[in-house]
Amino acid sequence: MREKKIFRVTLLGSIVNILLLVVKFLAGIVGNSAAMIADAVHSLSDFLTDIVVLVFVKISSKPEDGDHDYGHGKYETLATTIIGLALLYVGIMIGKNAILNIIDFIRGEDLEQPGIIALVAALVSIIAKEWVFRKTRKVSREVDSQALEANAWHHRSDALSSIGTAVGIGGAALLGKQWAVLDPVAALVVSAFIIFTGIKLAWHSVEELLEKSLSEEVEEKIKTITLVQEGISDVHHLRTRKMGNRIAIEMHVRMDGKTPLVEAHEAASAIERNLREEFGQNTHIMIHLEPRKTI
Repeated sequence: MREKKIFRVTLLGSIVNILLLVVKFLAGIVGNSAAMIADAVHSLSDFLTDIVVLVFVKISSKPEDGDHDYGHGKYETLATTIIGLALLYVGIMIGKNAILNIIDFIRGEDLEQPGIIALVAALVSIIAKEWVFRKTRKVSREVDSQALEANAWHHRSDALSSIGTAVGIGGAALLGKQWAVLDPVAALVVSAFIIFTGIKLAWHSVEELLEKSLSEEVEEKIKTITLVQEGISDVHHLRTRKMGNRIAIEMHVRMDGKTPLVEAHEAASAIERNLREEFGQNTHIMIHLEPRKTI
C-alpha cells in the first residue's frame, strides 16, 4: 500500500511536470523569456527526479535478503541525494546564464522584451506546482518517505521560482524595453531558490549516508521509553541512525543479575514493542542485556 501511494502521487506529479515542461518551453521561446526557459529547465529536473523517486523507492521497499541484512532503506536516501545534486547543478547553470545576460545589459546591449504569454505560463505554473506540492507532502507524511518529502519540496521550489519568474517577466513585459533586464534578474532569483533547495536536500541525505545519529531529543525519548520498563536501571552505549524510512536503535541496558532469563527476555521484548509503537513497526532494535553494577 505504501509503494502504491508513492507511485500514484509521483505519477501525478510527473504528468503535471510533463505538461508544464511543454507549456513553459513554448512560452519561453514564443515569449522571448530567458526566465521562463530557466523555469522550464527546472520542470525538466522535476520530471527526471520523479523517475528517480519511482525507481529507488521501489528498490528500498524490498525486504531484507542475504546481501542486505538491514534492508534496502538507504536506496531511498541515495535517491534524495541524487535529487539534491541535480537541483544544485541546474541552479548553478541557470544562475550562470542569468549573470551573463545581466552583464550584457550593463554593457549596453539590448535584451529582448518578454511577451505576455510567458507571464501567463508562470502564473499557471505557480498554481499547478503548489497543488502538486501539497498532495505530495501529504502522502509523504502518511507513508513516512524521505525521498517523497524531498520531491514534494522540489515541487514547492518550482512554485516559488515561478513566483520570481512571474514578477520578473511581468515587470519586463509591462514596464517597457528599458526594464527587460528584469527577466534575467528573475532567472537569477530562480537559480538561488534551486541552489538553496539542492544544498539542503543533499546535505541532510549525505549526513544519513554517513550514519549521523538521531537528534538528542529522539534519543532522550528512547531512553525514557526504555527506563519505564520494570527492572531496567540504566541505558548506555545507545547508538541510533536512519535507514531510509525507518530508524535503527542499538543499546545496552542493565537489570538485576539474578533476574531469570525468561523474565529478562520478556522485559527486552516489552521494550521493543513500546519502541516500535512510538517509532514504527519496521524499527530495527538490538538490546544487549547486562547485570546491574553493584558497589
